[in-house]
Amino acid sequence: MLLIKTQRGMEYVAASHIKDAIGDVEIEIRPSGFLGLLIVHCDESLKEKLEGIPEIETIIPVLTECEAKLDEIVSKAEMVAEKIRGAKTFAIRTKRRGTHDFTSLDVNLDLGDRIRELTGCEVDLNFPDKAVYVEIIGKRAFIGVIDGSEERKKYTPEKVDSRKLFGKISFVQMPYLEDTKAALEIGERVGRAAQAFEIKELIIAPHDYVNAFELEYFIKGVRRGQIARYKIQERAYAREVRKVPVYVRDIYQAARDKRRKRNVLIITDPTGKQISDVKDELVRRMKFADEIVVFAGSRVGVPKGLFRLADFVIDLAPYITFATEQTIPVTLSALLTVFEEAEGEG
Repeated sequence: MLLIKTQRGMEYVAASHIKDAIGDVEIEIRPSGFLGLLIVHCDESLKEKLEGIPEIETIIPVLTECEAKLDEIVSKAEMVAEKIRGAKTFAIRTKRRGTHDFTSLDVNLDLGDRIRELTGCEVDLNFPDKAVYVEIIGKRAFIGVIDGSEERKKYTPEKVDSRKLFGKISFVQMPYLEDTKAALEIGERVGRAAQAFEIKELIIAPHDYVNAFELEYFIKGVRRGQIARYKIQERAYAREVRKVPVYVRDIYQAARDKRRKRNVLIITDPTGKQISDVKDELVRRMKFADEIVVFAGSRVGVPKGLFRLADFVIDLAPYITFATEQTIPVTLSALLTVFEEAEGEG
């Protein structure tokens, strides 16, 4: 038996291609009404014939099926242990659909503890030798085991960990004002972007007197965007997510405070140099910096007087001006690119 995942709405298309590939087998489409799922009643050896179907995203050979009760799932630990015998590490990946009196975490803990007792294997959520999938669909639970190497990994040892860079970046963002509706919307996008990159901190920095109520809307938007992204990260990541601190400070005082010996101050502005012209020195400074402080304008640019305090003034895309909400993603992506290139060369 194979449990197959597709994009929602692609189940019937995938089922048609599956039958073309392996014959007229029994297929449960959208079991219990859950979209994006197929259960194919066939031999596990036919898995390879389905891997070339692009509508299929994940194929899990089902080792066993049981009732969706915690004790029933844990009772299958002996069978799973036999399947992963010889491995040094494993991980439990539980996806629960429907209403139950237990959580996915309960399954991970209880089943994981029992497997560890039986095998002596340790848990490794990122790079396991074996991955145990527990797919709960309504009243049914399906358990499968695949090699860790088959998992499509977001994190692999050869990749540069972008958090090493982003965790040192303070982003000083001038607020988008003058229109409360737009301030709320732009603020939400800024907050979402700052949280997505998990930067060290976001500083909302006006340069002069501002309308308190317009600023209120911008900050409210930042908060709304941050929370929305944070909730997604908590569900998606198998690690602890750090909520980005958000502060308000006058941009001049922020620049004075951040101008320290082991800090790097960067201003994004169309009058600056192209990043390719300064990348070697920029990367060297970023690598050894305690903090990387990036200043960005909004409707109006960063005050020119602050340029004298900056280590780098950079024009990220000559002849193009980015919208306020695009500045964080574009700037951080550019900095990460040159950082990764240097790490790869070194």
